Amino acid sequence: MQHLLNHPRTPAFTLVELLVVLAVLFILVAASTPYFVKAKARAQRIRCVSHLKQIGLSYRQWALDNQDQYPMRVAVTNGGVKEWIEAGYFESPFMVMSNELNTPNILWCPAAKQPSPSLPTFATLGRSNVNYFVGLDADETQPQMFLVGDDNLLVDGQLVTRGVWELTTNSVAAYTTMRHDRQGNVGLSDGSVQGYSSTRFRDALRNTGTNVNRIAFP
Repeated sequence: MQHLLNHPRTPAFTLVELLVVLAVLFILVAASTPYFVKAKARAQRIRCVSHLKQIGLSYRQWALDNQDQYPMRVAVTNGGVKEWIEAGYFESPFMVMSNELNTPNILWCPAAKQPSPSLPTFATLGRSNVNYFVGLDADETQPQMFLVGDDNLLVDGQLVTRGVWELTTNSVAAYTTMRHDRQGNVGLSDGSVQGYSSTRFRDALRNTGTNVNRIAFP
């Protein structure tokens, strides 16, 4: 009995100590959250660049077999999609490049607010499965022309909608907060991918080599 009475008691947290521990944990979580948010955004941007590089490479591979022309500049009778895309089927270039692209999953930006839709094959490709724009007049001989890129843009204060937009050297284009925190990625005709702020996008627009850039937004 004496042995049991003298057994040391297990120390326990007091209420004050518990509150201190919880406060420290809260501070640690609050301090680390911005880091994880930025890390996630950085990872999404890197994946987006990877997608656009793969798409750009697919365009160039397709062009090698088609007189060095991209599909939106080649007539349907010659295997291109010129008439289709002018009729509003803006996903058509990606459909004819299915062999080069390998997977339709790269046609959706990882940073898009809306989750990427499930799309197992190119057979069911539609406007809801693509959120990169297409430069209709992109040409390998003009390496700074816009070929493909993020579509989270305002043009002259208006949010872009599905259709062909003519962006001139005087167009006031700006990225929205919908993706990449007011920034965007653009794949150029030379196969490179550039990350732009709104200001740099407008500068690039003036350096494409043409006064009017026709851009098809999905």
